[in-house]
Amino acid sequence: MNNYVHLVYKITKDFPREELYGSASQLRRAALSVVLNYIEGFARDSEATYRNFLKISYGSLKESEYLLTFSFEEHYLSEENYLEACKLADRIGGMLWGIISKMK
Repeated sequence: MNNYVHLVYKITKDFPREELYGSASQLRRAALSVVLNYIEGFARDSEATYRNFLKISYGSLKESEYLLTFSFEEHYLSEENYLEACKLADRIGGMLWGIISKMK
């Protein structure tokens, strides 16, 4: 997850200046939220609460994936960076969903 956040921060540095408070900021917040919700949920003393935070984390991941696609379509990032970020997001999504599914 940490690699994903760092990659998102790296690729959004090259976004147009007018997107600093738009898609770049939103993409950064969504990516950071993935790991922060995972950590916060893990630190809680309740499996139900942890599961809820995992779902929030997964939702933030999906939000960031949409923003990556939007940004790619707007030509804010290269195909190489887009594909790399999508690959990481897919792996993280599989991990999160696997944990959520085991907790049912």
